[in-house]
Amino acid sequence: MAVVGDQSEAADFLRALPNAGEPVRTVATHASLVFLTIDRAFKLKRAVRFPFLDFATPERRLHFCEVELALNRRTAPKMYLAVRRITREPNGGLAFDGSGELVDAIVEMRRFEDRDLFDELAQHGGLTPALMTDLARQIVAFHKSAEINQSRGGAGGVARVLDINQQALSAVSTFCPRRTEALITAFQTALHRHAPLLEARREAGKVRRCHGDLILRNICRFEGEPTLFDCLEFDEGLATIDVLYDLAFLLMDLWHRDQPDFANLVFNRYLDGADETDGLGLMPFFMAVRAAVRAHVTAVQASEAQEDRAETLHEALAYFELAERLMVPVAPILVAVGGLSGSGKSTAAASIASAVGAPPGARVLSSDRVRKALHGVAPETRLPETAYRPEISERVYARMRDEARAALVAGSAVVADAVFDRPADREAINRVAHEAAVPFEGFWLSAPLDMLLGRLAGRKGDPSDATAAVLLAQAARHCGELSWRPIDAATELAHIRKTMLPNLKGPGAR
Repeated sequence: MAVVGDQSEAADFLRALPNAGEPVRTVATHASLVFLTIDRAFKLKRAVRFPFLDFATPERRLHFCEVELALNRRTAPKMYLAVRRITREPNGGLAFDGSGELVDAIVEMRRFEDRDLFDELAQHGGLTPALMTDLARQIVAFHKSAEINQSRGGAGGVARVLDINQQALSAVSTFCPRRTEALITAFQTALHRHAPLLEARREAGKVRRCHGDLILRNICRFEGEPTLFDCLEFDEGLATIDVLYDLAFLLMDLWHRDQPDFANLVFNRYLDGADETDGLGLMPFFMAVRAAVRAHVTAVQASEAQEDRAETLHEALAYFELAERLMVPVAPILVAVGGLSGSGKSTAAASIASAVGAPPGARVLSSDRVRKALHGVAPETRLPETAYRPEISERVYARMRDEARAALVAGSAVVADAVFDRPADREAINRVAHEAAVPFEGFWLSAPLDMLLGRLAGRKGDPSDATAAVLLAQAARHCGELSWRPIDAATELAHIRKTMLPNLKGPGAR
């Protein structure tokens, strides 16, 4: 990075803004300084030049402030207020939007509390399944509305990112040259392998003007809703990308912060709302590229740090090592989890999913969610009894098998969650694995009937519509011979997970 201008005067002007007698707080990143008052944030782009970013002149900074405002109003219209010019007044002082020469520019935003940053929530146990589900749905909606661009992205777009990574990783002394070269070679090999799919997705409209910097610190809870902000504004090419590459930044960040279950949950809730199954095999590669981006950016931050340099350096190395791990191939597997209603199938499936297959873990296919999708309703919407007629259930199981087959062919592991009380359904899901030439493992969860009835009575807002009558009818039927591994569903979830994972084949199980 090269600092190419003195912004001390503009910074002093912003620090002197009225703030109810309190000091204006300053937060620095590699590309900006943010000045925080009680209810506003004023973002000043730093006068810096990177290989991938140029904010060298006041005019360029003003231009990119205007671009930032327009782009971020797509996802945070109430947060982003205005672009303000910092100008020289006749008396030599500075002012907002005066008639004198342009000195600098800022983006004015409504402020939110630090504790509402997803970065902070992740560090202090504030993330919840409900919040992350809402976030996934927000991202799906944003990606669906984002502008399609078939002239960017694809294999060429990824190649450009890899070139930037190669230059940036080699330019810092943080990383071992031998390992850096090996990682760069692995990236190039993977790009060659994935190029036809990347191009096919570009031609299919999967490349859009996305967020581009979708990490936890660029997501907050604003007015009670997960909100994406601070998108990448300085390079259209780096932000006009495959939607799954955009999502991969968030999944990588969650993985890096030891939140694999939330990464897998967001991954699955996103796929519930977006038809992206063909790209599932790209996810480990995309996440690895994103980890490498964070590795070299964090290494630069460490080289400039006055405080916490050792901690920042450690994080840069952790990102680099994550990129290496993500590039290790992991074969897919099909896991089926069956049992009567109330046995905890969905909970058990979700608990193992992040540890099955390559990161971000397995595609979880739940018969309850598939049924709701077939009827075009949200998972929490209760369906009438007619939606559970035998012919409808046959369609549900067939759809689940089709989706499992497609995910496996794409290279993703799958966890299928359904009652599976009919031998024909168990045999059929096993055949899917055989046809895809991947390992199969089936688990059967069971618990005393009174416990299952109690669990059903306590359900709220659950995708399952099972009632006591449904469960009693299941219990009265003969399930046939069960060859799947039995699991005692009356025990604690941690014990169930610990029992299931050692039986899973392949290096993806942790």
